[in-house]
Amino acid sequence: MKFLIIGLGSMGKRRIRNLRYLGIDDIIGFDTDDEKCRQVTDMHEIKTFDKIDKAMAEKPDALIISTPPHLHHEYAMMAAEMGIHFFTELNILSDNLNKVVEVAKKNNIIAAASCDMRYIASIKRIKEFIEKGVVGDIVAFTYHSGQYLPDWHPWENYRKSFFSRKETSGTREIIAEELNWLPWVFGKITSVFCMKGKFSHLEADIDDVYQILMKFEDKFIGSLLVDVVSRIPYRQLKIIGGEGVITWDGNEKTVKVFSLDKKWKEYKEEIGTVENGYIHKEEPYIEEMEYFIAAIKGEVECFYTLEENIRMMKIMEAIEVSADAGTYMRLKGVDWIA
Repeated sequence: MKFLIIGLGSMGKRRIRNLRYLGIDDIIGFDTDDEKCRQVTDMHEIKTFDKIDKAMAEKPDALIISTPPHLHHEYAMMAAEMGIHFFTELNILSDNLNKVVEVAKKNNIIAAASCDMRYIASIKRIKEFIEKGVVGDIVAFTYHSGQYLPDWHPWENYRKSFFSRKETSGTREIIAEELNWLPWVFGKITSVFCMKGKFSHLEADIDDVYQILMKFEDKFIGSLLVDVVSRIPYRQLKIIGGEGVITWDGNEKTVKVFSLDKKWKEYKEEIGTVENGYIHKEEPYIEEMEYFIAAIKGEVECFYTLEENIRMMKIMEAIEVSADAGTYMRLKGVDWIA
């Protein structure tokens, strides 16, 4: 099976490593940046191309689209029309993706999207605890996910990067990443209210702080604070249950549970492998690629499709509308209504 990696930045390089770890060596790469092509050829010893038609002439069996978000649609549609399985990194722009889904279904191909947070061991453990009622019925949670924007790609000028653009901002990307797993763990989001704005001195025309309130299946509420101004990265979650508390520190990779026995129990993730220049460990991304390959082979059903990703973006749209209009938004199915 031959894989074409489209986009040879930090995520494209990671996907090459993931595939190599899984024993796949038939990999080629494409990027319009000659320097990135040279880097990847030297680093990973694979053929790279700076023209997409030359890369496609190699007849890949699957595409992994690791470009900036505003370019996902172009390559996803190309793959769908050609009947080639594809995987995109996180989508935060709709860009007629419904049409891509329609074409992909017609051609009976896997159209998958990234949801790497669902592969994090601590998040899987939290989901298990909630399903088992370890702390009773959930009453509320508060969650802070923050990073410092200039640290994302320290090798480049953050002011010129896609995550410093309003539509593809770092805050929007973090929110989308968190929305990929929060409903998976806590259930359907039925309403949202958001306040956002630019409050820092970052040289980027983006809203750098979002405070979002969410109601889940009309049973409990959750608070999500997202920012790109924290000088140290944060992923801290506190879940209040009727019979205890669950906390998660994403940096420490530790889940703690306090229940009716009045004692804390601690669950530590394995250290894993963190590549030089990266923040997050490789294992969840490897597992995600392994699942995509299994879906292509028909061994499993792809559970996070591009269609599911679009449903997440409907929630994102409701959040943005809420903040801009200063109003509470109720969601119904995949749509939202005022």
